[in-house]
Amino acid sequence: APESLMQALEDLDYLAALDNDGNLSEFGIIMSEFPLDPQLSKSILASCEFECVDEMLTIAAMVTAPNCFLHAPPGTEEIALTCWRKFSHPAGDHFTLINVFNAFKEASANSTSQYYSNEKWCRDYFLSCSALRMAEIIRAELVEIMKRIELPISGPDFGSKENILSIKKSLLSGYFMHIARDVDGSGNYLMLTHRQVAQLHPFSSYYNTRKIPEWVLFHEFSISEDNSIRVVSEISPHLFVELVPQYYFSNLPPSESKDILQEVINHLSPVSVMKEKQK
Repeated sequence: APESLMQALEDLDYLAALDNDGNLSEFGIIMSEFPLDPQLSKSILASCEFECVDEMLTIAAMVTAPNCFLHAPPGTEEIALTCWRKFSHPAGDHFTLINVFNAFKEASANSTSQYYSNEKWCRDYFLSCSALRMAEIIRAELVEIMKRIELPISGPDFGSKENILSIKKSLLSGYFMHIARDVDGSGNYLMLTHRQVAQLHPFSSYYNTRKIPEWVLFHEFSISEDNSIRVVSEISPHLFVELVPQYYFSNLPPSESKDILQEVINHLSPVSVMKEKQK
């Protein structure tokens, strides 16, 4: 549909993938080397700048592969949740996926009979072995692409405060169009772009927790799954306004969330900083 095509071009423009003539920019040409959604390609390229490539490649592989969390058989839902909580990361689902992938790799390395051990380990934790193996393959292919086009691959540093912040910055560089805010404190997330309300997906590590984040970045929105946002991580408004293109922000529909972000921008503006220094 013409509307979909125009929206796609607009999204590519926001991602700096197009030049003034509507052709692929130099940045867009590099992005097109990856067989991924443009937002994910942009996040990987941003991770080169923020030096968290190792972790970003794992996230990219895990969100591209099928969902690794299995629907628990009736009567075992609580057991499955208890197993999954062992991988939960306070920063959000993207980081939880890294924990799952790293645990799977560790289980593979420690096994004597790899096939049997992997299958059993996944069954014990209600995880899909085939999905995690697919993630391994995808990640290896992404590493080869990075090497072929001679992009730097920073080493793993998962867990440090700086690394967590760098991953969030990389994700925001590509997914600034996928931001939602909890408008009433009960998990009703209003998306900044669609003005549509969504709930957390049941597989989210934030689901059914006492404290859920106010501002989140999400990987995808699904109408078919009860208007849910999937793979969700907490972000701060300050980080959002630091990385979002100004012309994207100015085109957002009016909302209370936009007003809050505008206040943050006003507070961070050079005039405000100068006044603070003078005080």
